[in-house]
Amino acid sequence: MSNQKEAQARIKINKLLEESGWRFDDNKYGKANIQLEAGVKFHELSDDLENAQTIDGRKGAIDFLLLDKDGRPLVVIEAKRESIDPLSAKDQARNYARNNGARFVILSNGNIHYFWDIKCGNPDTISRFPTQESISQYKTYEPNSEELLNIKVNENYIIETQMPGFNNIPEFQNEETRADFLRNNNLKQMRLYQVKSIEALQASAKENKNRFLFEMATGTGKTLVSAAVIKLFLKSGNAKRVLFLVDRLELEDQAWKAFKQYLGKDYRCVIYKKNRDSWQSADIVVSTIQTFLAGDRYKKEFSPTDFEFVISDEAHRSIGGNSRAVFEYFVGYKLGLTATPKDYLKGFDEEESDTQREFERRQLLDTYKTFGCESGNPTFRYDLITGVREGYLINPMEWIFLENLLFFVFLKNTLQESLIF
Repeated sequence: MSNQKEAQARIKINKLLEESGWRFDDNKYGKANIQLEAGVKFHELSDDLENAQTIDGRKGAIDFLLLDKDGRPLVVIEAKRESIDPLSAKDQARNYARNNGARFVILSNGNIHYFWDIKCGNPDTISRFPTQESISQYKTYEPNSEELLNIKVNENYIIETQMPGFNNIPEFQNEETRADFLRNNNLKQMRLYQVKSIEALQASAKENKNRFLFEMATGTGKTLVSAAVIKLFLKSGNAKRVLFLVDRLELEDQAWKAFKQYLGKDYRCVIYKKNRDSWQSADIVVSTIQTFLAGDRYKKEFSPTDFEFVISDEAHRSIGGNSRAVFEYFVGYKLGLTATPKDYLKGFDEEESDTQREFERRQLLDTYKTFGCESGNPTFRYDLITGVREGYLINPMEWIFLENLLFFVFLKNTLQESLIF
């Protein structure tokens, strides 16, 4: 039975490799780009992954070495039988990768798979193996955590991209004419709380976190904040390409227009469905989750390493149902934006729960848990009450009062006009 399970794991891994374009043998698509442990031939593998022997009698785990287009080591795959947690082989796989000059590791037991860049971070869960092209491009990605932390973000961070040299213009230097200058040139200055949200992300990244959650009330400028975060990651080299996911068509167009306005001079932004043949050349890709879900397009047209940073607008909806599969498909940094997070674990007692399944279901739906904020506190919070207190937002009850007042004035004027005529 043990050998049978090991054979099943290997069969699944082989299939995943072939689905992503990797080749054990030369064929019409190119030369073989999978190399087995020295002395082992693919068709001579035994069913026992853990105790297979090379042709000279040596014992050892059968590691798959994936090669780049020039035949150089790219990825080490450490294969385990189905009953073993692949993460248990981290140290072994890392040593093997270093000895072979490979930067990346895939840990798999046929059912659970992890992708790991041994130069930085921790293993990420993946559902599909990266393609040779995608991971070769990913290899040029050299994250710089120090740069991410040290870049100073201030209220003029976006304006620096919109209009370089703005601070030398007299109309900006003069406080009396500055507001008109910004408005006339369509320049976007960040508010103090928006700057603080970026600083909070940097502080979280300093703790080696790669998931962040911004809980911000409607109307507080989440798109502008997103633009600042995107610039921070692209400028610091901690992302080469960013995916911005929304859940409605109108938000897709709004985000694209905003990013073009805020960052267009330095970075190319595209809507995926309008640029299906050229999105790879963009720095920022905007799409609805529905576009990626249709026909499992995200699996068929993308590799897990195609984006180093994924931002989810209305994050409390992106982690529910099928949408979660899209969000979790890509490795790297993740940022969630929401005004209404779902706190499904608040007040929930795991020990008193009738079923473990209910606890696991709540974990998957809980916005805080998904973005690494297990204490129930987001990376940054700016709620309605704070916004009203600081004068940036209006209390909904005040809106209702103003609407009723305006309606009363309109009705009064209408009646007066009717009496005159």
